[in-house]
Amino acid sequence: MKNKTAFAIGVLIQWYEVEIVGEYFKTLAEAIKKYDGSVIIDVTVVTQTQLEKPKFKCGEHSMKKCRESIFKSMWKYLPNVRVHYRSISDSGQKWPDIKVNSTIFTIADYRREFSEKYCDVVDLLIWGESDMLVPKQMFTALDLLHQQVSENTPKYITTFGICKMWDDSWKPLEHVKFTDKPFIENDYENWWSLKYTMNESEMNLINEEVEELDIATIKPFKFNGCSLVISSEVIRSGVNIPRSVFFVHEDTAFQIMLQKLLPNIPQYHIRNLLVVHNRNHPKKRMYIDESVEGSMNKRRRSNEWYVKANKFSEENCYNIFNPTYKAKSWNDVFDSNNL
Repeated sequence: MKNKTAFAIGVLIQWYEVEIVGEYFKTLAEAIKKYDGSVIIDVTVVTQTQLEKPKFKCGEHSMKKCRESIFKSMWKYLPNVRVHYRSISDSGQKWPDIKVNSTIFTIADYRREFSEKYCDVVDLLIWGESDMLVPKQMFTALDLLHQQVSENTPKYITTFGICKMWDDSWKPLEHVKFTDKPFIENDYENWWSLKYTMNESEMNLINEEVEELDIATIKPFKFNGCSLVISSEVIRSGVNIPRSVFFVHEDTAFQIMLQKLLPNIPQYHIRNLLVVHNRNHPKKRMYIDESVEGSMNKRRRSNEWYVKANKFSEENCYNIFNPTYKAKSWNDVFDSNNL
């Protein structure tokens, strides 16, 4: 019998996600209980306020209390687990011998750093999300797959079944119970919907029906960042998120790099094991000083900086291999000429 697969799973938590991260830690703890191999947990909490401004000044809620509450939730559910954790504040990460353009630390920065940090330590890397629910079977299923394929295909990625998505290009990724359901715009009520917030019990009911893993391969690559599983050999071969992608679209950028550098490696997809991504969780953006109400997307796009950062990061992503394109940065986002 081969040695058990070693994992590292990492998550970036923004301070305003304080009310939802307990669900992530709780389901992660349940998955670890079912696995008798090595799992390293990596947690970075960001308390920066350059982008999202807090509405509290003092009293019942404060940045310090948000940070303490997040770590308290982590220790509650993961008291005896190997956890690497840190907090990044407004001062960012400063290096004494170089001048950096920005101290803002985003999901792109985190996932790039996480993948580089652990690729020499473990077999498989998993990109977590603060609004993700981890299936109890995650590590046992991935270990079973890794034991079967790693000798012949040490470079590969793995994805799980997800909810009903926007268009047919996502159909290969949709869970077998979801894919034939209709897509309804602004649907917050149906359990298969993109915008529905699913709880742990609902996820477990679906995943407990699994008697045998239904594993397919997907080509060309298709994935989002939530729960993406990457064999360390992929990162060791040079694939990672380019530094020019500084905000969002980091998963798309990784996919473009993968297609360019390792186009023939397999993407294994576990069709009947559901990973929940509660991207529209009603408690996801707490204690932020916001001037508009409405959907998550509407509130984010009410900020001029978000619109520009999203646009520039996306442009950078799709111009990675364009020799005449000069990548934009946070400096360009905050330049008043770029309206």
